[in-house]
Amino acid sequence: RARSSAPWPPIGSCRPARAPAWKTDRRTPIYRWYLNNERLVLGAIGFVTVVAIWELATQLGWLRLVYVSSPSRIFQAAMTEVRIGRIWGDIGISLTQFVLGFAAAAGVGIIVGLIAGWSKRASYVIDPWLSALYATPDVALVPLIILWLGIGLPSKVFVVFLTALFPIAVNTLVGVHSTDARLLDVARSYRAGRVALFRTVIIPSTVPFILTGLRLASGRALVGVVLAELIASNQGIGHMISVAGSTLNTGRMMFGVILLGLFGMFLGEVIRRIERRFDIWRPQPNVS
Repeated sequence: RARSSAPWPPIGSCRPARAPAWKTDRRTPIYRWYLNNERLVLGAIGFVTVVAIWELATQLGWLRLVYVSSPSRIFQAAMTEVRIGRIWGDIGISLTQFVLGFAAAAGVGIIVGLIAGWSKRASYVIDPWLSALYATPDVALVPLIILWLGIGLPSKVFVVFLTALFPIAVNTLVGVHSTDARLLDVARSYRAGRVALFRTVIIPSTVPFILTGLRLASGRALVGVVLAELIASNQGIGHMISVAGSTLNTGRMMFGVILLGLFGMFLGEVIRRIERRFDIWRPQPNVS
């Protein structure tokens, strides 16, 4: 066996082993925490800045309290609602309507989207209905729904269901159509049947699109809750906003609006975090 003729490197010329990244990272723990939570920190700074400017503008008389109230008065209205206990009943009614309507829309929307995306003939039947109903304003259907189902809980749930259905169904349908053709070819080369193909390729590729549809539908479902309660209801956050607006109690009205906004932000953030965990399943564009 021939030996290498290259001489041994001189002593001291070898580079020392590189230290782990965590040992060479000179950033302080606070700065590392900021980098990990930059979105939350900057969002909180923006929120506090807007609230401070809003309060200052009302104190200086630049904004009329009868129209927009002020953060301090909204806080007082919130404390009054909590002390009386009236707000908990409104939250419970609105949350029940949201959960029932959103859950029904998620179940039906995912099934309809999968069927319409997987079967071309089913798409020919379902797609015109989706397009027609999606183009119809929800507010135009609410009086008809109340006429059919009354002013009780079923009508409110159906309005929420109707407003949240289409984003879920359409995003699911797009997800099925966006499945990578190469994955389908590989599965067919292993003689995968239609059921196995649907279960192992179509559904995993569609999950990120389903989550995106759920995130978009959650905001529309909140709009459906308020819409149904504004037109015909005697309890709920939307009813509270309507009564407070008609009596010029802008502090209580803005408290209801902010409450809906905070719930929408929280729900959207939860779904967004779940969406990130499945983002790796999203089909990647072919750059070759």
